[in-house]
Amino acid sequence: MKGIDWDATPHGGDLFGELHLAENAKAPPPERDSLIPGLMICGVGSAAAAWLSDHYGFPIILLGLLIGLSLNFVTRDPRTTKGLDFASRTCLRAGIVVLGLQVTFAQIQALGATPFAALVVVMLLTFGAALVFARASGQGRYAGILAGGATAICGASAALALYGVIGKERLSQAQFALTLVGVSLASALAMSIYPVLAAELGLNDQQAGFLIGASIHDVAQAIGGGYAFSDSAGSYATIVKLSRVALLAPVVALASLWLGSVGGDAGRPIWRRLALPWFITAFLAVVTINSLFPIPAPVKDSALSASKGLLLLAVTATAMRSRMDLLMELGWKAVAPVIGATLVSFLASLLFAVWLVA
Repeated sequence: MKGIDWDATPHGGDLFGELHLAENAKAPPPERDSLIPGLMICGVGSAAAAWLSDHYGFPIILLGLLIGLSLNFVTRDPRTTKGLDFASRTCLRAGIVVLGLQVTFAQIQALGATPFAALVVVMLLTFGAALVFARASGQGRYAGILAGGATAICGASAALALYGVIGKERLSQAQFALTLVGVSLASALAMSIYPVLAAELGLNDQQAGFLIGASIHDVAQAIGGGYAFSDSAGSYATIVKLSRVALLAPVVALASLWLGSVGGDAGRPIWRRLALPWFITAFLAVVTINSLFPIPAPVKDSALSASKGLLLLAVTATAMRSRMDLLMELGWKAVAPVIGATLVSFLASLLFAVWLVA
């Protein structure tokens, strides 16, 4: 070793030390633990749906579903998992809570006892029809509950809330996505057809408002269909529809008690079994606050936009996470509960519109 000029040699010792430290250093957190990739992709898809809806007048939720399904290949990248999961769950629940600012107990009172009772009967018949058609088409009761709640209450918002209670362990995301597609298509068609049918049947403004508000699934389409008939019918349809929205919390609560938790209720204390999902409790709290205190119109308008945006993100993310092969396997039978419940909802609403609201 003598005669070696160590100062003239490469710094081999330093290089070995750096490699050793690099190998044993704490690894940076993997990108898949970040929300950003999934949220960015979901945001781009939702923004595209919003732009197309604004320029071409197509239902925004349906566009979000279709765009999300077309982008479902992104879920092969594990980096998107956490962001899409956040959008499909947390954004959904936040959107349901914010939706409470559109409903007050005074709106239900303004409807009147008889029309409200008729509305409840229509909702029960609709829900029951979904269960019957789900069984007849070979679907499980969970598919019937999902379709029944979506058609009886407020379309995609109710479907999202109920799916949070049912869980993906009981009902596949493919079935959920197809239910959303069916509900959105039915609402879009009803908004165009029901006002024309109401006019052909010679219904007055109040009758048409009840028919449209009690039978069209999504809030925006129900209100739009009412105003397509007349301003008076639109105002009445809005009251009827928001009364249905107010019943979202009781229906989800009953479904939660009926189904129990995914893992079973054995060993859980009774108060945990009876507890509502937190976002439904928050929804009720927001409705109560909105009923007791005057909320400025600009705040309500902003809250409505925020709710629509959050629910759109949730729908788009859910569609992205759906497997196309399962969607193709399910076929038309997956939307049979929605079709059956939609027909029963229309016929029952028409009957009560003619005989009770006249």
